[in-house]
Amino acid sequence: MTGTRAAFRLSLSALRAHKRRFAGTFLAVLLGVSFLAGTMVMGDTLRANFDTLFVDANTGTDAVVRSADVIDAGQGGGVREPVRASLAGRLGKVPGVAAAVPSVQGAGQLIGSDGKPVGGQGPPTLAGNWITDARLNPYHLVEGSAPTSEHEAVINRGAAKKGGLKVGDTAVVRTPDPLRVRIVGIATFGGADGMGQVTFTALTLPTAQKYLTTGPDRASAIQVRAASGVSQREVADRIAPLLPKGSEVLTGQRATQENQDEVSGRFLGVFTTLLLVFAGIALLVATFSIHNTFAIVVAQRTRENALLRALGASRRQVVGSTLAEAVAVGLVSSLAGLLGGVGVALGLKALFPALGFGMPTGGMVITTAAMAVPLAVGVTVSVGSALVPAVRAGRTAPLAALRETAVDRSGASWKRAAAGAVLGAAGIALAVVGASGSPQVPVTATGAVLVVIAFVVLGPVASTAAVRVLGAPLPRLRGVTGALAGRNALRGPKRTAATATALMVGVAVVTLFTVFGASLKATMDRTVDRSFAGDVAITTPAFGAGGSGLSPRLAPAVGELPQVRESVGLGKGVAKVDGGGRELTVTDPRRLANVIDLGSVRGSLDGLGTGGVAVSRGEAGKHGWHLGSTARLVFADGQRQPFTVRAVYERGDLSGDYLITRRAWAPHRVQDRDTLVAVAFKDGVSLGAGRAAVEKTAAGYGHPDVQDRAEYAKSAARGVDLMLSTVYALLALAVLIALLGIANTATLAVHERTRELGLLRAVGQTRSQLRAMVRWESVLVAAFGTVGGLGLGAFLGWALVRAADSAGTSAFAIPVPRLGVVLLVGVVAGALAGLRPAGRAAKLDVLKAIGVE
Repeated sequence: MTGTRAAFRLSLSALRAHKRRFAGTFLAVLLGVSFLAGTMVMGDTLRANFDTLFVDANTGTDAVVRSADVIDAGQGGGVREPVRASLAGRLGKVPGVAAAVPSVQGAGQLIGSDGKPVGGQGPPTLAGNWITDARLNPYHLVEGSAPTSEHEAVINRGAAKKGGLKVGDTAVVRTPDPLRVRIVGIATFGGADGMGQVTFTALTLPTAQKYLTTGPDRASAIQVRAASGVSQREVADRIAPLLPKGSEVLTGQRATQENQDEVSGRFLGVFTTLLLVFAGIALLVATFSIHNTFAIVVAQRTRENALLRALGASRRQVVGSTLAEAVAVGLVSSLAGLLGGVGVALGLKALFPALGFGMPTGGMVITTAAMAVPLAVGVTVSVGSALVPAVRAGRTAPLAALRETAVDRSGASWKRAAAGAVLGAAGIALAVVGASGSPQVPVTATGAVLVVIAFVVLGPVASTAAVRVLGAPLPRLRGVTGALAGRNALRGPKRTAATATALMVGVAVVTLFTVFGASLKATMDRTVDRSFAGDVAITTPAFGAGGSGLSPRLAPAVGELPQVRESVGLGKGVAKVDGGGRELTVTDPRRLANVIDLGSVRGSLDGLGTGGVAVSRGEAGKHGWHLGSTARLVFADGQRQPFTVRAVYERGDLSGDYLITRRAWAPHRVQDRDTLVAVAFKDGVSLGAGRAAVEKTAAGYGHPDVQDRAEYAKSAARGVDLMLSTVYALLALAVLIALLGIANTATLAVHERTRELGLLRAVGQTRSQLRAMVRWESVLVAAFGTVGGLGLGAFLGWALVRAADSAGTSAFAIPVPRLGVVLLVGVVAGALAGLRPAGRAAKLDVLKAIGVE
C-alpha cells in the first residue's frame, strides 16, 4: 500500500511539474471522447424523439389490417399487396370496433412553387388519402381544411415550407401521372412538421385509389379504432376470424413498434453506426498520439527513473507511477470530453435543420450508457496507450542514471524488419487473393488488417529511408537549416514513425474513401458509356428511395415525336425467386435492345408475352437456367407463376437481371411507374433540337429531368459526392487529432533538446533559422505520414473495390488531382502544426538553455 501511495504521489507531482507535456494528449482524448459521447447522445435523443413522435401520431390506432406477404428486394420497407377497401365496412360492424377506415399510401412527389421537386433525394415522398376519422389520422390540420374533391390536397407543414407553398396555391403532384391540385390544408405529423424528411400529400380516398392503386376497391391497409373499454388485443382477436386468406391483423402497439424499428434500422442505425465508426477512427488516431507522448516522456525521464531505482523504488512503483499519470490524464480529459459530447450533440441537433434535415423536436436524452461508455473508452485508450512505455520505464536500470543520452536503435532492428515484412507479404497476398477471381470479402478484410499492422511495425524501419528521400531537397533549399531539420528527424526513427502513424491512419482512410468513390463514379461512367445507346435519358432522382417515378404514358408520348427514333420506359416490379426478393424490369424487351446495349443475347427478346422472361447471364448461371428453363416467380399478391426463360443476355448494368413485359406485370402491379425513359433520336436530328422537343413533351408530365449521356452519368454519381463530402467532414476530426500529435511531439522534442538548441543559438544560429528548422522537422514527419497514408489507402481502396465487385464490372480509378490535394493539405498542416513549437524554441533564453542538464 505504501508503495502504491508513493507512486501515486510521484505521479501527481510529475503531472503538476510537467503539465504542458500532456496538453496534446488531453486534447486528443477530449476530442475523441467528445465525438463518441456526442454520437451516442445524439442517437439516443433521435431514437427517443422518433419513438415519441410515432406513439403520439398512432395513439388512436388500435389495430391495422394488411396483406400478410411482403417482398423486399432492397427497396426499403418491402412491397405488399393491397387489401379490399370494402373490408372496412365489414370490420366496422364488429362488436368493439368504433371505426374502421381504409388507408391508401403510395409514391407521390410534390412540385414546389419554383417548379422543382420537394424532397426525393433520400427520404420517400408519399401521397395517400386524408383519413376523415381524426383519431385514426396521424396528420392533424393546423391550417385550412380537408380535401373534398379530386383536385384538392393537404400537405405536411415541412413540405409546405420547403416547397414555398401555402393554402390556396396550386401545385402538381407526380403520382407518377401529374395531378394538378389546390392546396386546401397544412398538417403536422404527431405535432411535428413531418415524419422526418418524408413529404406527404393527402388526397380524397377516391382520388388516392385512382392514382395510387389499381382499382376503386383497393387500400394499403385498414386502420381500426376500438370502442371504449376494449383493448387492442381484444379488438385484434375479434377481427382476425373475418379476414380473407393472405391478410393479417396486428395491434396498434405492434404497428407503432414496426415503424420505430424501421426508422431505427434503416436510418438511425446506419446514421449512428457511421458516426461511431468515425469516432473509433478518431480514437485510434488518438491512441498513436498518446502512446508517442508517453514514450517520449519516459525517454526524457530515463535518468530520473534510474535515480528512483537507485534510491530503492521497485519496478512496480515506476510502472505504477507512469500508469497513474495515464489514468489521471485519461480521466480528466474524458470527463471534459463528456461535456464536449453534450455540446456536440446539441450542435448536431441544431445543424440538421439548418442543412435541411428536419428532425423530430424534443429534449436532449442523456442515458447512463452514453456517459459511461465514452468515459470508460477514454480512460482505457489512455492507459492502454501508456502501457508499453510504462513497462519500459519499469525496466530502466539504476546505472542508466550515469548515462548522458540514450541512442534510439529501434529503427535498425532486424527482428522488426523481418516481422513487418512477413506481415506485409501475408496481408498483401490475402488481399489480392480475396479480391481476385470470386471476391471474398472476409479474406480481403483480413489481408487489409495485416497490411495496416505491417505498416505500423515497419514504420521505424522505413522512416529512415523515407525521411532521407523526402528531406533530400532541404539542404539545397534551406542550406544548413534544412540539413539539420533532416538529421533531427532521423535521430529517433521510432518516434518519427509513431508520430507519423497517427496521421497515416487518418490519411489512409480519407484516401480509401476517395479511391472507392472515384472508382464508383468511373464504374457508372463506364456503365453508361458501354450500355446506354440512347441520346437522352428522362430520369427520376438517382440517389435514395425518394421520388415518385415517371408516368408510363411518358415514353409513348415521347415516341410519337418526329425527332425520336425510339423511346422506351423501364419500370420496376418485385417478385420472389427461390424465396428471395428480386427486382424485375418492366419494359418492352425487344425495343429496349435499341437503346440499351444488352451485349450478346442468346434466344429471342421478341414475343415474351405474359409467360416469358429474359434474364442476365450472371443470374441464369446462379440458378442453373438455360433457354427453355422454367423460372417460378411468386408475386406480392400471392400468385405463383411459371415463366419460361426465352432469352439470356450478357449485360444487366442498366437493364437489371430480369426483363418482363408490361402485360405480364399488369395483373400484379400496385402503382405503375417508370424509373427511366431511354430516348434515341432519328439520324440527322441534333442533340439540341431533339432534347428541346423531348423537354417540351416531358413538361406535361411534371417536368422530370431530361439529360444527355454525360449528365445522366453525372447524376447517377451524385450520391457518391454526397458520401465523400460527409466522410471528409467526419474524418477532419481524426486528422486534427493526428496533427495535434505532431505538434505535441515537436513541443516535447524542443523541451528534450533545450541544451542543444541553446548551443546552436550560441554558435550563431538565428531565431528565424531555429524556427525554420523545427517547422521543417514537422513538415518531414507530416510528409512521411501523408505519403504512407496515400499508399496504404490506395491499396486498401483497390482491395475494397475488387472485393465488392461480385459481378466483375467495376472500374478502379485513382483520382490523382484529389489525392494531390490530400498530399498538399497534409504537408501544409504539418507546417502549421510546427508553428507553436518553433515559436517556443525561438524564444528560449540562450544562457539558461545551455545550463539545462
